[in-house]
Amino acid sequence: MRLSLTTHILAVAAFASLAGGCAVGPEYKRPSAATPGAYKEAQGWVPAVPADSLDRGSWWTLFDDPMLNELASRIEVSNQNVAAATAAYAQARALVREQRASLFPVVTLNGGANRSGSGTGSTSGTSGTRTGSNYQLSIGGTWEPDVWGRLGRAVDSASASAQASAADLAAARLSAQGELAVNYFSLRQTDAQQALLGSTIAGYRRTLQITQNRYAAGIAAKVDVLQAQTQLANAQAEEVGLARQRAQLEHAIAVLVGQAPGDFSLASAPWKAAVPEVPVGVPSTLLQRRPDIASAERRVAVANEQIGIAQSAYYPSLSLNASTGSSASSVADLFGASSSFWSIGLSAAQAIFNAGATSARVSGAQAAHEQAVARYRQTVLTAFQDVEDQLAATRVLAQQLELRRQASQAADEAEAQVLNRYRAGQVSYTDVVTAQATALTARRALVQLQADRQTTSVALIQSLGGGWRNAQ
Repeated sequence: MRLSLTTHILAVAAFASLAGGCAVGPEYKRPSAATPGAYKEAQGWVPAVPADSLDRGSWWTLFDDPMLNELASRIEVSNQNVAAATAAYAQARALVREQRASLFPVVTLNGGANRSGSGTGSTSGTSGTRTGSNYQLSIGGTWEPDVWGRLGRAVDSASASAQASAADLAAARLSAQGELAVNYFSLRQTDAQQALLGSTIAGYRRTLQITQNRYAAGIAAKVDVLQAQTQLANAQAEEVGLARQRAQLEHAIAVLVGQAPGDFSLASAPWKAAVPEVPVGVPSTLLQRRPDIASAERRVAVANEQIGIAQSAYYPSLSLNASTGSSASSVADLFGASSSFWSIGLSAAQAIFNAGATSARVSGAQAAHEQAVARYRQTVLTAFQDVEDQLAATRVLAQQLELRRQASQAADEAEAQVLNRYRAGQVSYTDVVTAQATALTARRALVQLQADRQTTSVALIQSLGGGWRNAQ
């Protein structure tokens, strides 16, 4: 009897396995996307030598700032957005395991004991009860053969979703790292601006003292003193405003590294305005580096599998079930051959009429696939735009740097000459104010440009995918 059960199970399983090659639905092909042969804005670009000088992971180390390195290392373990993306990836992987489990039979073990009784009566007025016991033990299994590939496509869909979540995790990590670097450089730029204003304010105090001495000697008018005081007060007010800006940047960095702003502080330090050379590479490699492109492409794969899952509803679903066990009135007889039983069955179900619901689901899945393809292609185009924008900005800022230096040096010399001429009584104090304001503006513009070059370099690295880590 048991041999017959095993034979039937193997026969049905063999049939289902042979039929499993009838998977329905389109095979997945990576969608095409417009890819230029070269970056337009990279003309004249001098790549770094060697080409792999940008670290595949810790790209921020190229800026040679130990404090930035220490802060960036805390992003991975402390940033809550990255932690949320990590949890989402773990959830997606768990779903893959759950879907893969559906490919295998479900085996259950059942046991039970029951005792029952009934009352009896007689004409003599006496009564009695009859009692009995029943014990059952069985083991059974159910299995849905993946004849039309629905379960396999569900597994592939979950796997692609998990890969998309992995790309989302990489994107969240890259975004947090880039935001940290930009905020850190902005904070160091603010430190440099404060130092610049500090030296400027010291010079304004000396100029005010000169003006007051000239006024006391009857050489200068009272308006000269008032202009010097106004200029000094305005510079001091700007210095206070920079302190507010620095505090906000410090708070933002604290949140990025997962720490309460009240428990975090960054001391002022010399600013390293280093701008690393970034190997741009060819545009086709961008499709492998950018995590947002990888995520969009994997979601196209998910949508493709959903088409096959929807089309499988056109075909009947099969289910195999089998069980064996025994039932007896005592535990001792439970394992006897005379009390055993078994069953095996194969069932099929097919929707005959559902008013076009299956067709509608297939059409919806196909439309969702087209939408995912369009989003993928738009993501690719946007990525190329990001790279072109940052390449153009990098080139222009490099050209501006020398011009800003020349302008700052000329403004400093003009300020010194006008101040000397004022001391000699050759020009009015208005000329001094104008020259000093021009010099301060030129100095601050130079500092701002140096910071812009660093933040643009960070943006370029992000637009290229955040280092040279190959996509898995």
